[in-house]
Amino acid sequence: MQIQITINDQRLQATIFDSAAGRDLLAQLPLTVDMVDHGAVEKTGPLPAPLSLDGQPDGADPDVGDVGYYAPGNDLVLYYGDQSYYPGIVIIGRLDGDAASRIAGLDGAVTATVEPRAT
Repeated sequence: MQIQITINDQRLQATIFDSAAGRDLLAQLPLTVDMVDHGAVEKTGPLPAPLSLDGQPDGADPDVGDVGYYAPGNDLVLYYGDQSYYPGIVIIGRLDGDAASRIAGLDGAVTATVEPRAT
């Protein structure tokens, strides 16, 4: 499933994987997420409801450009830098094109609108 993430005047695209967590995220759309910067590698922000962890490993080593879910904090995560393996991380999708580098250029806290992408 394709989604659009709008931050300021930037429209970014991502693909959400077909998983229990991915389907749960899609069911919450559209939504607005206030995100903060963590460690100059990721933007994170709380979701309104937890995502299912069915079929997911205990943790993950996300790549630059991954869309993730941090289960202990109930956070949506956009990875734009190198994050190592950490328990509680679930990879739920992938940013398209140059979205990760564009997110890297956004300093500090941001507000992201996440919605299904019109086809």
